[in-house]
Amino acid sequence: METQVSMVAALQAVKRNSGKTYGQIAEETGLTNVYLAQLLRRQAQLKPDTAPLLRAALPDLSENHLHEMMQPPLRLYDPRLIQEPTIYRLNEAVMHFGESIKEIINKEFGDGIMSTIDFFCSVDKIKGVDGKDRVVVTFDGKYLPHTEHRTEHMVSRIRKIENQDHESNKG
Repeated sequence: METQVSMVAALQAVKRNSGKTYGQIAEETGLTNVYLAQLLRRQAQLKPDTAPLLRAALPDLSENHLHEMMQPPLRLYDPRLIQEPTIYRLNEAVMHFGESIKEIINKEFGDGIMSTIDFFCSVDKIKGVDGKDRVVVTFDGKYLPHTEHRTEHMVSRIRKIENQDHESNKG
């Protein structure tokens, strides 16, 4: 079994040797370009229905690669990544606009958050009105409302009370 670092290096080599872009492979597999990149970085799990599509798009993927990619990944990141300028600027954008985004989410949806589990992300290139290239990063996350923590909805509390009642009825 390969380590995560060597597996990612091998997957990146397969992608690089294919001569295809993330966008091209994404189009062939029906995935978003960012999710595809996550798969090839072992930050997402390859689903069995998608494996044949990925294998068709990247024929040099071995059975071992596909098998490993279908295992739940260890989703980590190197904390030094923040020093990389693109990642730093993405973080800066979220931090700078985050409070306003949160306010709009709360006004439009109520008290809650955007999921990054039920979440889609893509990166697109467009021409701006000035004719210069622009980067479009799309976050498409499910809205999750915060819930009121009522004891009658807490299954562990209900079971505890049921067990206590059951024990007291025995005696």
